[in-house]
Amino acid sequence: MSEDKPEKQSVSAIKGTHDILPKEARDWQKVEAVVQAAFELYGYREIRTPVFEATELFEKGTGQSTDIVQKEMYTFTDKGGRSITLRPEYTPSVVRAIIEHRLDLLPDPMRYYFIGPMFRFDKPQKGRFRQFHQVDIEVFGENDPAIDAEIIEMADHLLKKLKVTETEVLVNSVGCRNCRPAYLKDLRAAAAAVEASLCPDCQRKAETNPLRIFDCKVEACREIARGFPEISGYLDAECAEHFRKFRSYLDFYGIPHRIEPRLVRGIDYYTKTTFEITAAKLGAQNSILGGGRYDDMMKDFGGPDICAIGFAMGVERLLSVAELEPASDKFIYLAYMGDEAKKEAILLARFLRSHGVECLLEFKERGLKSQLGRASKLGASWALIIGEEEVGMGRYQLKDMEKGTQVEAGKQDLLGILGRSDT
Repeated sequence: MSEDKPEKQSVSAIKGTHDILPKEARDWQKVEAVVQAAFELYGYREIRTPVFEATELFEKGTGQSTDIVQKEMYTFTDKGGRSITLRPEYTPSVVRAIIEHRLDLLPDPMRYYFIGPMFRFDKPQKGRFRQFHQVDIEVFGENDPAIDAEIIEMADHLLKKLKVTETEVLVNSVGCRNCRPAYLKDLRAAAAAVEASLCPDCQRKAETNPLRIFDCKVEACREIARGFPEISGYLDAECAEHFRKFRSYLDFYGIPHRIEPRLVRGIDYYTKTTFEITAAKLGAQNSILGGGRYDDMMKDFGGPDICAIGFAMGVERLLSVAELEPASDKFIYLAYMGDEAKKEAILLARFLRSHGVECLLEFKERGLKSQLGRASKLGASWALIIGEEEVGMGRYQLKDMEKGTQVEAGKQDLLGILGRSDT
């Protein structure tokens, strides 16, 4: 009797995650390069914080009543018995870093950007993953509504660079701790009057934080919420004036925008300005970036009383609507025959790479015909043919793979033909 062979178990990526394969990664690199260049132009500098933090950081910063904290955080107890959470968003980490390292005492502007992964347990859907990637910007210590408008202008500049079209800017003010309580009181009363018609989740939110009802994914709840009071009638003089000036600066920049009175964003810490930019090509879930002010967070974390504003943008969604230039994947494939030619190919590849020429040299036993076929299949622009005779003469055969033409060239000649100078 033959022994049963153990079944092979396939290992796949965990649901809600995805691999970014080499060809796709080229597009990611292009977008990231445009993002970094745009933000650096406006005086922002990159900051990188840990992927995981103490759970209390997000509970306190993001807000106990948010869906993120209630339902979506990846939280676990580590071997030291500490409650750890994979970051679901970035702002609390930046605030923590500023306080911990006293960045507020440095002369540099507190303008930061970040590109990296976030983690939320949510139903996977197009453009939304459980491990997803965000671009974040944060500005601290600038209370003037002009900065609120400038970061939207910066976002507009970035989206135009990436040829994202059919966008719309939505704005609102959610007031502050002085004027919001009266609004929340009336909002709770309005929600209580229709409580039986709300979904169970919104029935809970009606008591804990009725603003969250505006974010509900159930269309019936959103329709009911359209009849709730609007916050614009509750803003105190300071918040109303901030919002007026913010909009006047948007007009000054020539950025069309629309007031969306139910735009509250999904996080508790927002004050005054909130905004989103939508892209029609994204379909029903059309928000491409969103943000607002969070003037109280630094103080709430025990740090100095410093105001702040920022936005976050999903990279996956951005890639789905960006129009990128085709990659210029010009490279030279080195085909060699024999041991001496192999050594010569190694030296030539090293020489060409030192002058910025991308080379592919594969160490596999293949004949010349097979190697040239490989160069063609991979899309090489040129093939450099090196045999024992070429080694002896110090001159090689360079084949243009697109035209099919072939020239003889020495080491230095190659640089001129390939468009590189010997400097």
